This record gives sequence, structure tokens and C-alpha cells, in this order.
Amino acid sequence: MKKARTSGTFLIVQGTSLLKIFAALSLFLILVFSISGLLTSLKPQYRIMSASVNQAATNVNGELLYQLMGWENHHFLKAENNWASAPKLTSLVFKLSNNINLDDPRSLLGRELPGFFQFDGKILVAGEGTNYTNMPIESSPPIDIMKAEREAALQNLEGLDQPTNESPTLPPGQTTGDRKVVYVYFTHNRESFLPYLKGVTDPNSASHSQINVTKIGDQLKTSLEDRGIGTFIDKTDVQANLIKKGLKYPRSYQESGSLVQEAIASNRDLQYLIDIHRDSQRKDHTTTTINGKSYAKLAFIIGGRNPNHEKNEELARDLHVLLEKKYKGLSRGVFVKNEPGSNSVYNQNLSDKAILIEFGGVDNTFEELNRSADALADVFSEYYWQAEKVNQDENQSTDKQ
Repeated sequence: MKKARTSGTFLIVQGTSLLKIFAALSLFLILVFSISGLLTSLKPQYRIMSASVNQAATNVNGELLYQLMGWENHHFLKAENNWASAPKLTSLVFKLSNNINLDDPRSLLGRELPGFFQFDGKILVAGEGTNYTNMPIESSPPIDIMKAEREAALQNLEGLDQPTNESPTLPPGQTTGDRKVVYVYFTHNRESFLPYLKGVTDPNSASHSQINVTKIGDQLKTSLEDRGIGTFIDKTDVQANLIKKGLKYPRSYQESGSLVQEAIASNRDLQYLIDIHRDSQRKDHTTTTINGKSYAKLAFIIGGRNPNHEKNEELARDLHVLLEKKYKGLSRGVFVKNEPGSNSVYNQNLSDKAILIEFGGVDNTFEELNRSADALADVFSEYYWQAEKVNQDENQSTDKQ
């Protein structure tokens, strides 16, 4: 009889503990949703930026969540060590039922904060120092910046038009001749850099119609052609077209996609498509020093929901590997974006040799950016001519058969 009472008491205690655990978890979730609702109800000027919340969320893991719930129920903390070593059934149940990963709070916050998906994604290949706390961020400029007739005054423009690359000596016959095989374009063509915008300190306001990422394209084109690779650069003002048509910023890729389709239709020699952007991360995440010189880091972005993503990933991986060999630390890695609500295609459905490259961030200078453009041209030319040699050998082998 005494054993029965003891067992009954034990079950009651266990049941009470479980109720407290679920009560604490419920309170935590209610708190998260309440805070999220408050953030989204505030006027834009008082809202915390999604990028800031993402930065904080990436530092929160499952262990910390268990600690938070343990503050409400100390019995929960006693089970923590067992959960760490045993299969995380609770995490699995949450993920299967709600698509929420307790080890990544962004999976919960992403549903509550508008635009939060822009800071999500997967690291396919991590470069030096890359992790989920410093992934590339694609932020949208405020609508008043997009439609502004008056732009920020410019500064520090001395020497921007001077060439920075010495033409390499090419092996005989290593040239595409009149063929343009690389197409460079700019979906977010007005993405600019704070060092050249007088009085501008907000990364989301780093936008300009003249001094922007298109200048990186100029350097890349020159450097590729110095290495015998014919390149076409399309400087169409995509953002101006959006404003003219009354379209919103997320439609940028549809607008630039029509340009890419026209280019492919008019020039069958085009093989590689490169969309140049700049990241919104700050300088400590987007800059590196190589042989005593400062470079803007590069990040390769692949749309996970385009049918060519595997081939595009392969191209990005190969370029990352070559950069690691010759310019250690320059590549931040290869990132795949395929979250619900994000573009996740980036016009890469139009070719199996299409990539999006983030050049540096809002704090980088063109001196740093141009060095990186030269470095990319260096490894890209190595990749391109090796691929051409393989294709020629295969064609010759086929002809002999």
C-alpha cells in the first residue's frame, strides 16, 4: 500500500513538473509573439531593424532557450544534461509540427517580423571567419530614398577613374576575340558606399544613381578583358525603371531578368552571368588584408529554388576554392537562399553558369573593391581557360570517334 502511494505521489510530482515546463514554454512563446507584435505595430522610425534582431537571434541557441525556461521551473534544468546527450525529441517534435528549430530562434522570429527572411539562408561553404552571425544581408532602401529627387552630396572622389590593374601577359591565342562570353549586370544598381556619401551614416540609405556598384563592374570588365575574356557590362538603371513603372523594390529581379533574357537572345556567345551587389554588413565583416593590402571580401549567393542551382553552386564553389588558394580570406563563402518569401531564384534559372556576388559592404572603398575585382578576374580567367581546354579536348576526342 505504501509503495502504491509513493508511486502515485511520484506521478503527481512528475505530472506537475511537466505542466510547469509546458506553462513556462507557453509563457515564453507568448512573450516572443507579444514583443514581435509590438515591434511591427510601431511607426517605422521607432522600429528595431530586422537586421539587428537577426544579429541577436543568431547568438541564441537551444541551450539558452532551455536556460530561459529553467528560470521558471528549476526541475527543467536538471534534465538539461540528459537532453544534450540524448536525441532531442522535443526539438524534433517542434520542428516537425511547427517548422521551428529550437537551436535556431530565427525560424520562429522569421514568421513574426516582416522582411526577416532576407537575413536567413544556408552556408554552403564557409569562408574564413564566416558563420550565421555575419551572413550577407540584403536590405531594402527606405522608400523615400528610392524616390528622392535629391541625392546625397558626394565626397572622396579623387582618383576614382584611374586604372588600378596592370595588364597581364597572355599566352598566345588565349583570347575570346570579338566574342563577349561574360555578361555583368546590376539588379540593385544604386547600391552605394558610405565613404562617398557626405553626411550619410545609415547603411540602408547608402544609395546613389552615379557612385555605386556599377563602378565595380567597370573594373571587373577591364580586368577580364586584360585576360582575354570578352565581357559585356549592362548598366541599365533598374531602380529608375522600377520607380517609373510604379513597382516595389522586391520586383527588382523581375526587372533585371528581362534585361538578361534580352541579352541572351541577342548574343549566343554569352556563357556566364554575374550579378554584382554590395552587402549591408559593416567593415569588420566585409574587409580583409592580403599581403599588406586591404580588400573587400566577396560572397557568392545562389538561389536555392532555381532549377540550375546545383550547377550554379558548383561554379561558385570552384571560384571560392581558387580564391582560397591565391587570395586566402577574400571569399566569405557560398550561401544558398531558399527561404519562403525570399526571391530564391535571382535570375539564375536563366543559365547554369549564373552567380550573384556581393562585393564588400557599405563601408568599403573603391580602392578595396577594385583590388577584389582584379582578384576575381584573376581566378575566373584561370577557371574559364581551364574549362575551355577541357571542352576542346572533349570535342577533339568526339571528332576522332
